[in-house]
Amino acid sequence: MKTYSARPADVERKWFVIDAEDLVLGRLASIVSLRLRGKHKTMYTPHIDCGDNIIIINAEKVKLTGRKLENKTFYWHTGYPGGIKERKTGQILEGRFPERVIEKAVERMISRNPLGRQQMRKLHVYAGTEHPHTAQNPEVLDIAAMNPKNKRSA
Repeated sequence: MKTYSARPADVERKWFVIDAEDLVLGRLASIVSLRLRGKHKTMYTPHIDCGDNIIIINAEKVKLTGRKLENKTFYWHTGYPGGIKERKTGQILEGRFPERVIEKAVERMISRNPLGRQQMRKLHVYAGTEHPHTAQNPEVLDIAAMNPKNKRSA
């Protein structure tokens, strides 16, 4: 019996829409990264992009457990001497681009190579409820119903 190896022509990509309202960030990111990678499919092949397209709406309403809103810090460097910058997760969610919190959480769960960048291009995150991908007829993926711990009410 031969080992099955998928070819790029064999891959069938679907579109899914996820409502991130009251979902726990880490649990959401792990499920999204698994779907972007294609590991949920039986024809998964590690060196081929087998994943689906994911649309996430209501990114600004995602929840974090514990005190991560005040304590979790994101750092970056401007490239100049002494140019280290930091911002708390709460500041990012209340700021101009709250969708970056979800994008970074998923990006850090995807491999950092050309294949990972190709997979990240299939992730579309929007702060509000509107998205421009209605023509693709995305299916609703209810992550809150998968496990009671995925949803956070308080």
